[in-house]
Amino acid sequence: MTVISSTKNLEALSFTLIAEFDADIQRVWQLWEDPRQLERWWGPPTWPATFEQFDFRPGGRAGYYMTGPDGQKSRGWWHITAVDAPKRLAFDDGFADEKGDPVEAMGITRGTVNLEAISDGDRTRMTVQSTFESEGQMQQMVEMGMEEGMKEAVGQIDALLAEHSHA
Repeated sequence: MTVISSTKNLEALSFTLIAEFDADIQRVWQLWEDPRQLERWWGPPTWPATFEQFDFRPGGRAGYYMTGPDGQKSRGWWHITAVDAPKRLAFDDGFADEKGDPVEAMGITRGTVNLEAISDGDRTRMTVQSTFESEGQMQQMVEMGMEEGMKEAVGQIDALLAEHSHA
């Protein structure tokens, strides 16, 4: 398992997940910038993601849905606020309706991804932080299983990296 820690901080209204991978920083960055690779791990194994829109640049938008085991679709969107390849990505993240429009009632989560080369550049530490608008929103996301879902999603990355290292 690549996940080293996951921390909920109610005072800071944040959830932070730290993982390390046996791959260089450029390779781990590709998992974020390539929507076909992102689909392979964004979302828990039982809720795979499909990105229908993906404009990977500051000001760009991404639209996706995750399909549950019963065929139910849960839609989401990103508004990308910063791209500093291969070290940092920031985006606003939210739920969407069936047309892909933001569901205001669910609020916005601010996501930040930081990648750092470790072990002479052979490994990469990834820190993903989600910051919430309110304690209520954070509690709702926790109850929906966000922490466990993120751990499961990130847990799929090793297999994806292993495929490409033998290609």
